Amino acid sequence: MSSLNTPIPGPAPLSRRFSIAPMMAYTTRDFRYLARLITRRTLLYTEMVVAPAVIHGDRDRLLGFDAAEHPLAVQLGGSDPEQLAEAARICADYGYDEINLNVGCPSDRVQQGKIGAVLMAEPELVARCVEAMANVTDVPVTVKTRIGIDDQDDFPFLQRFVRHMDEAGCRSLTIHARKAILDGLSPKENRDIPPLIYERAYAVKQAFPHMEIILNGGLRDVPGMLAHLGQVDGLMVGREAYMNPWFLADVDRQVFGENTPPPDRLAVAEAFIPYLERRYADGVHPKHVLRHALNLFQAMPGARAYRRHLSQHAHKNDATPEVYQEALALLTRHTVGYAGATTQGGQP
Repeated sequence: MSSLNTPIPGPAPLSRRFSIAPMMAYTTRDFRYLARLITRRTLLYTEMVVAPAVIHGDRDRLLGFDAAEHPLAVQLGGSDPEQLAEAARICADYGYDEINLNVGCPSDRVQQGKIGAVLMAEPELVARCVEAMANVTDVPVTVKTRIGIDDQDDFPFLQRFVRHMDEAGCRSLTIHARKAILDGLSPKENRDIPPLIYERAYAVKQAFPHMEIILNGGLRDVPGMLAHLGQVDGLMVGREAYMNPWFLADVDRQVFGENTPPPDRLAVAEAFIPYLERRYADGVHPKHVLRHALNLFQAMPGARAYRRHLSQHAHKNDATPEVYQEALALLTRHTVGYAGATTQGGQP
């Protein structure tokens, strides 16, 4: 299942104070390993995996991970309580620290499978799913949702949904503070066009103080995010973590209060090499791993040469892990003596 040969210290305890959102095609095991080299405390999530695939598909491919990724949550998609219970049991056996149910994705494809945000209209069904999953495992079962869908977007609608989750035994709810428009907007547009209403998540916390409420949506810089804590219990960041992964470098100190300096960026990049080599030995082409490292040096001198080399050579059929070391060599020619090499965001 998962490899124990990692250079990362032992896992941190599970905390949802800061997490990286599940994102299709982004939060693969390769990105998660790189993220873990940058931040020890952040809770990581898999891409969404649909319950039938977990039950009938290639489980090692879908669910396999490196032990260094802990704390790690898996996100499931589905609406059949029996299927979700079986998938949850399988995920628990794989060693995940949390099992999350997707009630927030607005895409047409998942709607047709009765997955994601469309389920907000059926809170009783979602509650049965949560209960069924919780009955087969001691691993925490959580839910990720929106503040509403289409014209069902007032607080009473959201409050009713949350009450069903509470009664089903869900103790942690992640709220993307936008409604989802299910007919007429693409998933990308649904991340930008519906306005953010953070106050709606605050109100849920006030109405259900015993529940853990995690805020998601539009969070892009650590100092700005911290202003929400106190109103909610935790923060979940999405694409900013992927497009600019080095912003995670100060999360352990600023969000979790750890008395540790940010890691060295070049040292993180070098620590990624043994992992890349292990994946290559397992038959994984370097392009699948290295696409997640393209933005590691954003805003640093030499970043353009580094990205260009990977973009031009990593996809070639005969590419090996050496292509990454070549890109790092191009980068270091520009970074010698650069004071911002280890600072957040790469700024001097």
